[in-house]
Amino acid sequence: MKLFSIKSKDIGIDLGTANTLVTLRGKGIVLKEPSVVAIDRKTNTILATGHEAKEMLGRTPDQIKAVRPLKDGVIADFTATQLMLKNLISKVCQRYNVVRPRVVVGVPSGITEVEERAVEESVLQAGAKEVYLIEEPMAAAIGANLDVAEPSGSIIVDIGGGTTEVAVISLGGIVISSSLRIAGDELDEDITNYIKREMNLAIGETTAEQIKMQIGCAMPLMTDMTMQIRGRDLETGLPRNIEIASSQIEEAMRESISKIVESVKQTLEKTPPELASDIIEKGIVLAGGGALIQNMDKLLSQKTGMPVYIAETPLECVVKGTEKTIEDLEKLKTVLINSRKRR
Repeated sequence: MKLFSIKSKDIGIDLGTANTLVTLRGKGIVLKEPSVVAIDRKTNTILATGHEAKEMLGRTPDQIKAVRPLKDGVIADFTATQLMLKNLISKVCQRYNVVRPRVVVGVPSGITEVEERAVEESVLQAGAKEVYLIEEPMAAAIGANLDVAEPSGSIIVDIGGGTTEVAVISLGGIVISSSLRIAGDELDEDITNYIKREMNLAIGETTAEQIKMQIGCAMPLMTDMTMQIRGRDLETGLPRNIEIASSQIEEAMRESISKIVESVKQTLEKTPPELASDIIEKGIVLAGGGALIQNMDKLLSQKTGMPVYIAETPLECVVKGTEKTIEDLEKLKTVLINSRKRR
């Protein structure tokens, strides 16, 4: 097996509520899996992670628990997160012959010190030599190729699974930011509740996510899209098929999306005038899975009166930002919110 140089033995992680992405220096993204873990309750050992574990959600017997260990962008189940991270990091280390890597992890800007320590401990116990934390909006901005070090204002809106991060960045730092715990998961829940309320049909979170991705929109589309879905009739308890339209999903998500838009507007209102003029010229950059919701960019542009651009690979911005940070750690050390070294 080919041995990689010491320079390649650095890992970047986007520890997302919905998905965890891992990048290896010199190799790019090497792992992309749902943030789900299946654990044997009796032995407290991992049975599956990622796609395999996600298939088990809502389908497990009593002795197995399939959980999403992160909620609203932070660790909700420390043990499950620790096991999942250990499993994912071990996969990468074994596959690419990496020993005790340095790791940069993207975390929400609203994270508390207790939550920071929880992430650090999880990664260290998963086998890392050193752990560095970077705020997700900063990582997303770096991953979206914004020059965060220049004395000019840029704004990034990262709509992830658990949180929406809005940040104005200048001179390698976040000047003003907001972290809203309304994002992809909340939109899925909105869809589930709407279908339950309006159509008397119970659907699972996987179906809700598929609906959002296929026909979800932030503003009405020129032509309504439809799709067939299956759920459990709440009156009869039997399976039932229905057709649902994009206009209904827009209505279902409207309140949550308006809160995201309001968060962006409030951040802009608090931005210093000099930076605001830069932002008006450059526009807003959208990242995260929420950037792919149809007409999200148009709605934000309409409500703010500014141009809005979707990042080239919105789902990968944070992990690409962690990769660029680890590649030039000395230059970008100022963007890290915390670092903790263990040798």
